[in-house]
Amino acid sequence: MSSPTVPRRPEWAGRNYTLLTAAAVVTNLGSHGALIAAAFAVLEAGGTGGDVGLVAAARTLPLVLFLLVGGALADRLPRHRVMVAANALNCVSQAAFAVLVLTGQPQLWQMMLLTALCGTGQAFFNPAAEGMLLSTVTGEQAGRAFALFRLAMNGAGIGGAALGGAMIAVMGPGWVLAVDAAAFAVAGALRAFLDVSHVPKRVPGGGMLADLREGWHEFRSRPWLWSIVLQFSVVVAVVGAAESVYGPLVARDHLGGAAPWGLALGAFGVGTIGGALLMMRWKPRRLLLAATLCVFPLALPSAALAVPLPAWGLCAVMLFSGAAIEVFGVSWMTTMHQEIPEEKFSRVSAYDWFGSVSMLPLATALAGPAETAFGRTEALWGCAGLVVLVTAAVLLVPDVRRMTRRPAVPASGPTTASGSASGSAATVETTADGAGAAAPGVCAAAPAPAPSVPGASDSADAEGSVGRLR
Repeated sequence: MSSPTVPRRPEWAGRNYTLLTAAAVVTNLGSHGALIAAAFAVLEAGGTGGDVGLVAAARTLPLVLFLLVGGALADRLPRHRVMVAANALNCVSQAAFAVLVLTGQPQLWQMMLLTALCGTGQAFFNPAAEGMLLSTVTGEQAGRAFALFRLAMNGAGIGGAALGGAMIAVMGPGWVLAVDAAAFAVAGALRAFLDVSHVPKRVPGGGMLADLREGWHEFRSRPWLWSIVLQFSVVVAVVGAAESVYGPLVARDHLGGAAPWGLALGAFGVGTIGGALLMMRWKPRRLLLAATLCVFPLALPSAALAVPLPAWGLCAVMLFSGAAIEVFGVSWMTTMHQEIPEEKFSRVSAYDWFGSVSMLPLATALAGPAETAFGRTEALWGCAGLVVLVTAAVLLVPDVRRMTRRPAVPASGPTTASGSASGSAATVETTADGAGAAAPGVCAAAPAPAPSVPGASDSADAEGSVGRLR
């Protein structure tokens, strides 16, 4: 008698989930090294810290401008097609950047233009990818599935950052950018095979503006959602400035160059792996309370750069902050999956991303002038202080403290609000004995993350560990 076939993967890890995870691994292998390469390409071309900030701002500005359009488009068109088109644009822009660096002296305006194209691709990619991933997972295993996805994605980030830093030291930044372009090509090919036949056809609406208004209503009706997005508008801005501008400068002046900085970013990735492994087993009951408490450690890397700590100390700090923020990331994704209707995943995700990165271009552009006006050390301490301040403020929001994990139950269950389009609503602890009720201000029609995002998608493609916050 033949023995029963042992499944090679869990039931919830279907074809789409596997393809999305594989593509995220490929892009993160290339992108985390490319983020370091872009900064050092500017410096090697004779640029200053302010120039590094301008290039970083050029990447994030179109990300902010086109995110809402990208979210509405991803809820109207097949999401995988939007993702493939965005990957193709990223591939072309990174390949052109690599050619410029390898063949001559790139001009600042050329580097800004090409990174702006990369940011445009991410603006359309992020909401589509977030919606696609969240729609592939159902049931009580959602948290474990998101943790495994982030585990694979961040594991690739470790190798990408460390290998990228080493390649820059040996071969220069141009080849690292070329590897990133190839990674986007491979990932786009994998995503072209995604199966969207299970996704219900979108009911024709009143146009793009009507879709955006509907997404805005979903967003603003949830205090826990918009308050955390406001928090991350500051957190992502200051962490982004510290990582993309001050980090490479501190590495050049005090740590010995690109390789130690790449190692520090790799340590952040190791920490996220530890956090993801923890979240595959731990299911915090108060999802957003646990998540928000784990944002405080994001102040530590800026403080470590301000001191500055030696390379091993910076790596230790990055390791711890990576583990902490992964608890946020998985909890946030689980909350979004629990509370947002599938047909609105991408639009709500777009508002989430838009709010979270809206201040990033300004912060990166002002990082150089702030260093000149106040000093690099003072600017880094300011970054750390702002993370602590806004995170403490979010804990004052009742829905953030009380939001609880709701088991997968039929819509008629005792903790779901009536009228839900998919049988879910915010579950908030309102009494001492833990009885649940619908959260004030949470729309009944609900049931997608920063940290990322947020970040269900491999948003780190364009933003390094900033993208992995969500």
